[in-house]
Amino acid sequence: MGKVLLVLYDGGEHAKDQPRLLGTTENELGIRKWLEDQGHTLVTTSDKEGENSKFDQELVDAEVIITTPFHPGYLTAERLAKAKKLKIAVTAGIGSDHVDLNAANKTNGGITVAEVTGSNVVSVAEHVVMTILTLVRNFVPAHEQIERGDWNVAAVAKNEYDLENKVVGTVAVGRIGERVLRRLKPFDCKELLYFDYQPLKPEVEKEIGCRRVEDFDEFLAQCDVVTINCPLHEKTRGLFNKETINKMKKGAWLVNTARGAIVVKEDVAEALRTGQLNGYGGDVWFPQPAPGDHPLRTAKNPWGGGNAMVPHMSGTSIDAQERYAAGTKAILESYFSGREDYRPEDLIVHKGDYATKAYGQREKK
Repeated sequence: MGKVLLVLYDGGEHAKDQPRLLGTTENELGIRKWLEDQGHTLVTTSDKEGENSKFDQELVDAEVIITTPFHPGYLTAERLAKAKKLKIAVTAGIGSDHVDLNAANKTNGGITVAEVTGSNVVSVAEHVVMTILTLVRNFVPAHEQIERGDWNVAAVAKNEYDLENKVVGTVAVGRIGERVLRRLKPFDCKELLYFDYQPLKPEVEKEIGCRRVEDFDEFLAQCDVVTINCPLHEKTRGLFNKETINKMKKGAWLVNTARGAIVVKEDVAEALRTGQLNGYGGDVWFPQPAPGDHPLRTAKNPWGGGNAMVPHMSGTSIDAQERYAAGTKAILESYFSGREDYRPEDLIVHKGDYATKAYGQREKK
């Protein structure tokens, strides 16, 4: 029987208030009884930082490690080297960049890294559209004004715009990016653009009314709003830095619900301060949880607004949690039964090699 190590955030009173808040240490994705009835051991913790963490202590003899993008247990090459019994690492959600995938291909003959593809794509796409509107309509400063007991329409209307007739572009047009474009279609944007190494089918482009831009710099220069919907890997880490941000339209808005490390946080904060960016919003940080002095907690544009950052919550709606909990259980069933009949789209690396191009067109190293 196997030992399963589960890394989740603490829910506290909120987990008691809402038993469907499955992604907490208290509610444990709803899998404890199911695992224990089969004779497996489940260890759950939120303590994941440093060599003396519960995560580090328990991973040495864990056969299965489950973590989430929202409170990731980072499986570095050093940690994987200690995990002598590890066979499979599961992401309860989408995104496996917290795992050193090249090292995973070499660990114990090649561990399986799997995630629950599609489990929160609707949730994230909705959050992207909400964040775009929050920034473009200058909602946060207006709401903060009301909370303070003030009333000054001119102060907030001077930086409030319509989304209609704006050019909106997504970096990557996978499951989330495509859904974002579909949800933006009724807003009558001037253009819907996308940048991706592979095009959508012509009939899909026509249906959505979007256009591919093959050159990244040209893509940036055309957009009033850019939303980042690509995975984090070597080629996207730090993709949005001072140089690339300066190629965007002055006063553009940038939304990031992908991964925090895709942007250089200091460069985004500076671009907001100068007005090169009118706004930055999203829910992803690096590292997570974000330290109290993270610059994107308080970065503002010259008018004191432009920040629509929240904790990593876009993919953690109650509906999404039920989907990724069920998907995690399905992956575990497939593994423990010995069938290994995983959904192909859930596999990131398998049997010592890459099973997807989502993390770049790469071969194992």
